[in-house]
Amino acid sequence: MTRTAVLALHYQNEVLHPDGKIRLGVAEGATGRNQVIERAGRLLAGARVAGVPVVSVRVAFRPDHADVLQNARIFRDVVRLGAMVEGSWGAEFYPGLGPEPAEFVVTHNRIGAFHGSNLGDALRAIGAERLIVAGIASSSVVVTTVAQAVDLGFEVIVARDACSAGRPEMHSAAMDIMSVVAEIMSVDEALRQL
Repeated sequence: MTRTAVLALHYQNEVLHPDGKIRLGVAEGATGRNQVIERAGRLLAGARVAGVPVVSVRVAFRPDHADVLQNARIFRDVVRLGAMVEGSWGAEFYPGLGPEPAEFVVTHNRIGAFHGSNLGDALRAIGAERLIVAGIASSSVVVTTVAQAVDLGFEVIVARDACSAGRPEMHSAAMDIMSVVAEIMSVDEALRQL
């Protein structure tokens, strides 16, 4: 049987809470915010009940942002807004979507979750072969991490309704792009795979 793990990407206050500084994940005033949060919670809870490991991935930077490479607009915006500072409310996990005490937590500071992090080591430690990936934003960390995971040999399922982007058309485009290399499913469909 294929060993599955859930990869929960950037369920953090800064991108998911209405008061967060980064609007890349969920548009300001978005009507679907509560549905994404509910489905993400259902995915994490269902995985834990089934005994499937959950790995939570977060992005965070030094308070002076000296570790931010400002080679892209997203990173320049992080610095300009003073966002995603290690130890701040914004870098904390959104209530109810954070890790359980014994679960792996990976911190990174680029777009893809594997780059410069111990994510690969964490997944090897739990023997993962297949990943169910969900997170914020589907148009950045999710699509990049999915491509990296496939290149590393993982089978990938994307739980589309536990993902979001700042604009609905970006979310749809990301799902279309990922469908070439991953299975795109609802949370309910993904949970039936466990």
